[in-house]
Amino acid sequence: MRRWSIGLLVLLTVAAGAFFLFAPGIIERDTNKIDGKPLLTVGARAEALHKTLTIVDLHSDSLLWSRDFLKRANRGHMDLPRLQEGNVAFQVLASTTKAPKGQNYDANSADSDIVTALVIAQLQPVRTWNSLLERSLYHAEKLDRFARGNGRQLRTVLKPDQIDAVMRVRSRGQNLVGAMLSIEGLHVLEGKVANLDRLYDAGFRMAGLTHFFDNDLAGSMHGLKKGGLTPLGRQVVDRMEAKGMIVDIAHCSQACVADILKIARRPVISSHGGVQAMCKVNRNLSDEQIRGVAATGGLIGIGYWDAAVCDTSPAAIAAAMKHVRDLVGIDHVALGSDYDGATTVRFDTAKLAQVTQALIDAGFTDDEIRAAMGGNAIRVLRAGLVPLAPPAS
Repeated sequence: MRRWSIGLLVLLTVAAGAFFLFAPGIIERDTNKIDGKPLLTVGARAEALHKTLTIVDLHSDSLLWSRDFLKRANRGHMDLPRLQEGNVAFQVLASTTKAPKGQNYDANSADSDIVTALVIAQLQPVRTWNSLLERSLYHAEKLDRFARGNGRQLRTVLKPDQIDAVMRVRSRGQNLVGAMLSIEGLHVLEGKVANLDRLYDAGFRMAGLTHFFDNDLAGSMHGLKKGGLTPLGRQVVDRMEAKGMIVDIAHCSQACVADILKIARRPVISSHGGVQAMCKVNRNLSDEQIRGVAATGGLIGIGYWDAAVCDTSPAAIAAAMKHVRDLVGIDHVALGSDYDGATTVRFDTAKLAQVTQALIDAGFTDDEIRAAMGGNAIRVLRAGLVPLAPPAS
């Protein structure tokens, strides 16, 4: 009996070890896919132009997954080698901390969470198992560790002069990538405004108020009530802008977007999504909302997955970008891939020349492509990271 018990214990230990070793990778492969459909032929003009671009992507969820960001992976959409191959200069990396079971675009309760199981399966620190705030702080620690592990090729960005420093290094031919932290849903504050300071001190410089469910700051486009900003939400938006944190309206309800646009003192962004005119999915922006974002001097980051552009083709991405350009001007067009965010896409970040070719095919000029692929984002990031001066007494 004793021998049988020891054997069972060994078997269970091996099974548990195999689960924690292989399950996270299996989950990611099933979650972040490339659909394998035909790609564009990238011509000589697009190839040459792409090499000269300063490319900025406003949203990726790569920090959610348990793999070494410094090494090229055989799963997912993004890592440092693929960013370098795609000629990306700056990548905004989001901290995603909670997602409801049965997640959908129409109506979700905040009562469940599938990220907790992933956190445990990935053997993250125990402090992250029951705290959304600690999950974001852990993501910041991960990025800091990656940057310290390869500072000549990956550098965190906290201030405008650090953006300029990355660009200077890149101008000398070094393939350095700047990385900035964002938050997908300020439910991570756990109801305490003071936690915004902890997140800022950890390196976060952008945040969306909601994700797939309503929270105590605002309603989500995918929530049950879909309300506007709460008093706490208004207080947090004001504090973000004062500190030099960029406000992201992605996933916000229509009422939330309207409330933010009324009180914004700085450019706001929609980091990842699409436009209703090209893809009538509820999370995408109406023309009125696009005009509102543009009026703040902000950006519309166009995503690459089906629900953002009703296809995964580079041509569909370019068509959404063209709609924004034609409606409010090229200065408000940007990239917002949503790579590694439980999305299926046509190409990974190594093949971003697909977008450059699609923009050429759609009739964009070289200067318009430079603006849309990153020039606009550089302008807004530089401006948004500067703290507001206190009002004169």
